[in-house]
Amino acid sequence: MGLDNVAVQWPRTGRFYDPVAPAEFVDFGEIVDVPGISAPTAALAELIAKTGTVRATAYTEVVDLILGLDGVLYATEAAAEDEDPVIDPDGCAWIASGIERFVAAHRPHGEAVSFESVGVVLRSLLSDGRLAEQQLRWLDSRLEALRDDSGAAPQWTFTCAELSVVAAFYRRCADRGFAVYAESAAPRRAAQS
Repeated sequence: MGLDNVAVQWPRTGRFYDPVAPAEFVDFGEIVDVPGISAPTAALAELIAKTGTVRATAYTEVVDLILGLDGVLYATEAAAEDEDPVIDPDGCAWIASGIERFVAAHRPHGEAVSFESVGVVLRSLLSDGRLAEQQLRWLDSRLEALRDDSGAAPQWTFTCAELSVVAAFYRRCADRGFAVYAESAAPRRAAQS
């Protein structure tokens, strides 16, 4: 099963998290009608509009690479601390900001986001940092670790627009005070009293 990131009410109600009503994301459906929008971007926007959910499996490697951590969309840090795999509103803002910054830096390199272009953009972003040499070594090791046994790179097929929709989902959650529950099925609902 794949990973879903589901918008939930923050903080939780009782023992469980209540999903956010899809109406909070209905405007994402307008993206489907944008001229020239790619099919994956339209499908993602439509899913968010109807369910308040991102099927995050496809984005885990690229988001981890962009943000420099492992298991970001799995909420592994939260799971270790709280036993609940939840990204709080501040974490959603951090994810959105990182993806937005990456997309803005990628646009001059074109709309298509590939393994190679991610490396180029991240090298450019990291080369201006305070610990540039150390960060560039880290990036090279991360890129190498993502290659398969034969040295082939992952076959990512994203666009800047698609990653912008992913970022917009987390930005919406942050701006409205929602959290994101990371799981492969719908979040457990709060017991009704």
